[in-house]
Amino acid sequence: MTDAEKLLWSKLRGRQLKNHQFYRQKIIGNYIVDFYCPKGSLVVELDGGQHYTEEGKANDKTRDDYLATIGIKVLRFSDIEALKETNSVLEKIWSRL
Repeated sequence: MTDAEKLLWSKLRGRQLKNHQFYRQKIIGNYIVDFYCPKGSLVVELDGGQHYTEEGKANDKTRDDYLATIGIKVLRFSDIEALKETNSVLEKIWSRL
């Protein structure tokens, strides 16, 4: 796990947000998502630099579109957001749940 993933996982695990269970590195279809909350039909992705290339953006769109077709909403945050604006990231996740 990256430092950003470790930090966010420390805030999500153990039903800390609205008593919702999150799973880390969950397989959904042909994809492995960073964090998944089945009760909220929510995936949380933390994106490093490779996600901001044209290829990375296209791959993420394909993945997000697939997840949307099965009723799962995706929230994406940069690693920097997760590290420097942790409370804001958690508030956005909380709002979605």
